[in-house]
Amino acid sequence: MNTLVRALAVTFDDDSMQVQLSDGRMISVPLAWFPRLLHATTAERKRYTLSTRGLHWEALDEDISVEGLLAGVGDLTHPHTAAA
Repeated sequence: MNTLVRALAVTFDDDSMQVQLSDGRMISVPLAWFPRLLHATTAERKRYTLSTRGLHWEALDEDISVEGLLAGVGDLTHPHTAAA
């Protein structure tokens, strides 16, 4: 995995999360993969921080790695929500 790829920004629509990556890609994943984000308010979703490894929502106790997104992995604390 290319560890140089970082998340630059995150946006949401009703059903998905879009992540702009530093290598120019935009990836979109269903919010159903991440129940905490699915059930969060718009304001809660906007309060994220970026790190070298991914995305973090302090108030929601949610961490999402770029590596996991690129591998198609959802919330591992709820195994049935991970991508098949």
